[in-house]
Amino acid sequence: MSKIVPTISSGVAGPLGVLHLPRLWMKASLAAVGKLHDDYPAAGAGYDQMVLDALGIDREVFLNHINSAKPSYPQLEAWILEQKGGSLDQDAVDKLNDAIKGYIHDDGTRAEILGAAGIPDDGTIKDAVNLNNLDDWTIFYSQEIAG
Repeated sequence: MSKIVPTISSGVAGPLGVLHLPRLWMKASLAAVGKLHDDYPAAGAGYDQMVLDALGIDREVFLNHINSAKPSYPQLEAWILEQKGGSLDQDAVDKLNDAIKGYIHDDGTRAEILGAAGIPDDGTIKDAVNLNNLDDWTIFYSQEIAG
């Protein structure tokens, strides 16, 4: 069985409007059942931790919930709202979303991702969301399609 590359973009939000949360849910859910591709953490230090910090959710509490309850995405959002007393801090969500949309990878990371994807590094693709999408698609393609 091959392990799954998460292909939900960090630029996607669910009904709560939190960017990257659907991707974090997918990664943690896949890890909970041993199906997450080895190149990906269930909850890493970058966008994953930014989301958890903005929501005020402890990483271990989040992962324990995913591992034990194995919630659907709507169930996860309902659980988050429960943890937050029924509502989110909209200012924190807005700041998080702006930070995700505005994050720029360093030159080395950009060059590595574009090189692996076979795209010239001409300076037109700089944002981390699109670079991370390309990275996911490149890994997915090499693993599942090109073999």
